[in-house]
Amino acid sequence: MRSYTKRSLRRKPRLPARSALAQEAAANGLRAYQRAFVEWTQSAGLSEETAKLRSFALDHFIVWCDTRGLDKPPDITKPILESYQRYLYHYRKKNGEPLTFATQVTRMNPLKAFFKWLAQQNYLLYNPASELVLPRLAKRLPKYMLTERDVSTIINQVAVATPIGVRDRAILETLYSTGMRRMELTHLKTHEVDVERGSALIRQGKGKKDRMVPIGDRACAWIAKYLAEARPLLVAGADEGALFLTDYGEPFAKNRLGDLVRRYVERAELGKVGACHLLRHACATHMLENGADIRYIQALLGHSDLASTQIYTQVSIGKLKEIHAATHPARLQRSKPAAEGLPSDDQKQALLDTLEGEAEGDED
Repeated sequence: MRSYTKRSLRRKPRLPARSALAQEAAANGLRAYQRAFVEWTQSAGLSEETAKLRSFALDHFIVWCDTRGLDKPPDITKPILESYQRYLYHYRKKNGEPLTFATQVTRMNPLKAFFKWLAQQNYLLYNPASELVLPRLAKRLPKYMLTERDVSTIINQVAVATPIGVRDRAILETLYSTGMRRMELTHLKTHEVDVERGSALIRQGKGKKDRMVPIGDRACAWIAKYLAEARPLLVAGADEGALFLTDYGEPFAKNRLGDLVRRYVERAELGKVGACHLLRHACATHMLENGADIRYIQALLGHSDLASTQIYTQVSIGKLKEIHAATHPARLQRSKPAAEGLPSDDQKQALLDTLEGEAEGDED
């Protein structure tokens, strides 16, 4: 550790490139309404991410309008919005792939909010987006799921002999232990983590809600090592208190953090693609498979609706496999089930009682 100094770890930060899209159609009359709407979004207490998402979606829409000579709110009618919706449906990216329905909805929802606001502010006599029908999103399970062995393989890719390695190991351990979102980790402060009590306070998570989450002993040990040995070497200039710092001493941006985790996933050569959310899914699924109540997982993940958490009951099939092995008539017949590791009659009955209890709970 002594061979690493602050100077050797410094890198010249890259300034974020200004969005070329935001500069297009700068003279279009809709730009003034866009700025007022984004300012209203922020003043209404919605998150900065929501404001950025709305501004980005409106950038695309205004550029599309400008090429068609549309430059003021009364120009936009329901048929115009439906035409833009068809444009999104037929649009092809550089690789020839279409936009997913989720992306199309992400582009259209800010427009619905925008025109609702224009009508409320009396810039329009009626809301042309009020009756738009957006694509129905399929309820899909996560494409890739990590086993406990997969997670160990990913975490063990980190070379912990360097301060950067200690930091990266602490990041991966924290993501897997707490299941927190990428943005929540980037906003986490040093004073919000208590390694002695094994807890972290997540402030202003999704939905602008605070919550306290537990951190496992192993993750706490790596965070403590990072705070003692690595973070002091990464601090540059005024310390704003962010827990995890980049190589040049600044808080992580969400994309930079995602790229870091993605590199370790790729290095593990598991044939699975993903980054921070893979570890969030793994945290919830592994806890459920090991007997955690779904209500506790809901609290850990910060889901406001239990329906968001129930997806993990569909990908966690450990208990279902036990029931299947105990009850399905096509199972292999064994003369001595207990000796072969199969469930005994008492175990089978207990599993059946559990399943029936869960079914009654679902009905309630």
